[in-house]
Amino acid sequence: MNNCILLEEELIKRSQQKRRTSPSNFKVRYFVLTKSRLAYFEHRPGKKRTLKGSVELSKIKCVEIVKSDIIIPCHYKYPFQIFHDNYLLYVFTPNQESRERWVLTLKEETKNNNLVTKYHPDFWIDGRWRCCTQSDKLATGCMVYAAARNVAKKPLPPTPEDNQRLLLNTKESLVIAIYDYRAQNPQELTLQCNEEYYIIDNSEDHWWLVQDKNGHEGYVPSSYVVDKSPENLQIYEWYNKNISRTRAEALLREEAKEGAFMVRDSRHPGTYTVSVFTKALSNENNPVIKHYHIKETCDSPKRYYLAEKYVFDSIPEMINYHRHNAGGLVTRLRYAVCSWREKAPVTAGLSYGKWMINPQELTFDQEIGVGEFGVVHLGFWLQQMKVAIKTIRTGAMSQEDFIEEAQVMMKLSHPKLVQLHGVCMQQDPMCLVFEYMEYGCLSDYLKRQRGSFSKEDLLGMCQDVCEGMAYLEQVSIIHRDLAARNCLVGEFHVVKISDFGMSRYVLDDQYTSSMGTKFPVKWSAPEVFSYSRYSTKSDVWAFGVLMWEVFSEGKAPYENRSNAEVVEEISAGLRLYKPRQASNTVYKLMRNCWSEKQDDRPTFSTLLYQLNEISDSDLQPMF
Repeated sequence: MNNCILLEEELIKRSQQKRRTSPSNFKVRYFVLTKSRLAYFEHRPGKKRTLKGSVELSKIKCVEIVKSDIIIPCHYKYPFQIFHDNYLLYVFTPNQESRERWVLTLKEETKNNNLVTKYHPDFWIDGRWRCCTQSDKLATGCMVYAAARNVAKKPLPPTPEDNQRLLLNTKESLVIAIYDYRAQNPQELTLQCNEEYYIIDNSEDHWWLVQDKNGHEGYVPSSYVVDKSPENLQIYEWYNKNISRTRAEALLREEAKEGAFMVRDSRHPGTYTVSVFTKALSNENNPVIKHYHIKETCDSPKRYYLAEKYVFDSIPEMINYHRHNAGGLVTRLRYAVCSWREKAPVTAGLSYGKWMINPQELTFDQEIGVGEFGVVHLGFWLQQMKVAIKTIRTGAMSQEDFIEEAQVMMKLSHPKLVQLHGVCMQQDPMCLVFEYMEYGCLSDYLKRQRGSFSKEDLLGMCQDVCEGMAYLEQVSIIHRDLAARNCLVGEFHVVKISDFGMSRYVLDDQYTSSMGTKFPVKWSAPEVFSYSRYSTKSDVWAFGVLMWEVFSEGKAPYENRSNAEVVEEISAGLRLYKPRQASNTVYKLMRNCWSEKQDDRPTFSTLLYQLNEISDSDLQPMF
C-alpha cells in the first residue's frame, strides 16, 4: 500500500547544497510520490531509471510555494520547497496547475507530521534568506505556515465565541474592513465592510493573512483594512486624509447641503481641519465654506475642541457631539462627505499570489495605443474584468529586461500609480497586464478637452501625480521619464503614473540628445544631459515640466526648439514661460522645480504639501 504511486512527473530540482562547497545547479529528474516517500530518478530515453535521491514523507516539516521576484534560471518557472531533515529541496514545475497538484498532495500526506510553525517564503541564495535577510540557513521562518496552524486547530475547532474572545484580548492586532472584498481563490478570505478581523501575518506589504470572528482564515488586500483604534481616523466616513483645501471645497460645493462637512489633514503633520458648507452666512446663491482647525489642550493626555466651551477626549467624540449640536460652530455637522471611499483600490495582482497570467485567460479587444515597445490593447481577464494589455514587440526588450521591469512594478501599489496586475510570458509576444484607464494618456486628454478645465481641475491633476511621485520617492524608485504622456486618466478623472523606469530600455529621437545620450531631453534636468545623473531631484525637475504641460492644457514644452537648442538654453539659465492658466503661486512652484542646483529643488513630499495648501485665491492669475 505504501508503494502506491500518488503522483509522477518530470520536474527540475535544484541541488540541496548539503555541503558549503556544493555547487548550485539544476537537474531534470523524474519524480515519483508514494505514501511513504518522494523519490527522484535520472531518466534517459532507452535506459533504466537511476535513483538519485529520496525523502521520507515522515521527515518532511514544510511544503510550500516559493514566492520570489528573482529570475528563475531554468525553463520550469513554478517553484515549491520541501523542508526535511534540516535540508531544503527546491523543485520547479512546468506550470501553475502542476505546482498546485504537487503541493496540495504533499501537504495532505504530511499534515500529521511535526511541522514548522513558520517558513521562509523566498529563496535561500548567496548565504541569506531573500525574504528576511537572515544569514542562518536554519533560522526560524518569517511567515506563518498555515498548514501547521490548521493541524493545531483540528483536535478542537474554535467556536465563534472563542475567536471573539481572542479578538478582544488582542486589540493591537485588530483591523476593520473599509471596503467589501470577494475572495478570488481558496487562499483568500471575503471581507465585509465595517467588520473586524484579527491579523495573523502582515509581513507581506500588499496581502495580509487575517482571521474573521468565526475562525475562518485567508489572505486579504492590506489596502482594504485599517487598524481599529480610536485614534485611527481612517475608520470614519468623514475623514479625508491629505485631501487639498481646494478639492475639499469643490466636494462640499458639489454636495451643496447645509452642514455638509469633512475632516482633513492640516498643513502641520498630526493636526486636522474641519471644513463645513453653509448658507447661513450669505444669501442662497453664494454659500460659503468655513474651515475650523481642531485645537488641542495643554493637558496630559491631550483633549480636543473646535469651540473653547466644548472640549472632548478624542476627535471622534468631538465630531459626534457637533453632529447633533452646533456648539459654537456656524451649523451642526449634518452630512459626512468622503472622496477616497468612492471606489475600492485596485489590488496588487489579480488575486493573492497571482502574478503569472495564463494567456488563455486573456481576451484581446481593440487597439488603444502604440508605445515604444509594442501595441497596447483593451482586453478582458476571464471575460469579465477590463484590463490594458501591453505587448512587448519582439526585439524591443530582452526577456531579462522584461522580467527586471516587471519585478520592480510588482512591488509597488498605490492609488496614484497604474497597477500592474500580472505578466504573461508563456507566449510571444510577452505581455504586461495593467489596470485599464478609460480616458487614456494625460497629454492627449488635455488636448482633447482643452478649454473645458477649471483651474481647480488642473491643480487636482498635478496633486494626483505629485502624490504618486511622493510614494515613489519614499520607496527610493526613480521614474526617469515623468511626463504627461506617461500618466493616464481613469475613472473619476483620477490621474495615475505609469511606465516608471521604462526609459532605460528606449532609444529614439525624443529620448536622444545631439550627443547620442539616452534621455527625454525636454523634461530633463541639467545634471541628466550633462552627466546622465538620475535622482529623485531630476524627477522633480520633470514634474515642473509636467505641471507646465497641465496648465498649458497639453501644449508641448519648447515646441519650436530642437533638443540641442533646449540643452543650450537651459544651460544658459532660461526656463519655460508662465502658462496663461497658471497663477503666480503655481508658476513659482514650477520654477522651484527648475532650480539649477539639485539641493535647491523641493522633495515631492514638500511639493505635495505646497500644492494641497493652494487656495482658490492662489489659483487666480494676476496680469
